Amino acid sequence: MIAIAILSLLPAIVTPQPQPPKSGFRAEFLRDLDDVQKKILDLAAAVPAERYTWRPAPGVRSISEVYMHIAGGNYFLASFVGMKPPTSYEQNLERINDKARVLAELKKSFDHIRAAALNASDADLDKPIKMFGTDTTVRGGFMTALNHLHEHLGQSIAYARMNGVVPPWSMAP
Repeated sequence: MIAIAILSLLPAIVTPQPQPPKSGFRAEFLRDLDDVQKKILDLAAAVPAERYTWRPAPGVRSISEVYMHIAGGNYFLASFVGMKPPTSYEQNLERINDKARVLAELKKSFDHIRAAALNASDADLDKPIKMFGTDTTVRGGFMTALNHLHEHLGQSIAYARMNGVVPPWSMAP
C-alpha cells in the first residue's frame, strides 16, 4: 500500500527539465549565467569562513551579505519574468553568514534563475513587463539579472582581494 502511494507521487516529484536552447538569446544568457555562477561560487568557496562577516566600512554590506544579496536578487529578479520565489525563500537572506548555508543558498538561487530562463520560450522574450516602474520586456528582465550578477561579482572580487584572497580563476597554473 505504501509503495503504491509513493509510486503515485513519483510523476509529481520527477518533472523533466526543459532542454537548454542551443542558440539565441536564452542560450547566450545561460552561457553567461554559467560563467558568472562558477566565478561567484568559486570565489565564495575560496574566502575563509571567518572572513564572511568582514565589511570594508561600517554600514556597508559584509562578504556574506553581498553573497546573500546576490541570492535574493536571483529570486526577486526572476519574479519579474514569472518565476515565483520558492516557498522556502527567506526575506532576510542577508542575515545568513554561515559559509555552508551561504554557498547552499547561492546554488539554489542560481538554479532558480536558470529554471526561469529554461521555462521561458523564445516568444516570451518580447513580452512586455514592468520592472521597477519601467516598461521593458522579459529579455530586459533577464539582462537586468545578469547585470546585477556581474556588478556584485566585481564587488566580491574587490572584497576578496582586500582580504588576501585571489580569485581562483585568475591564478597562474
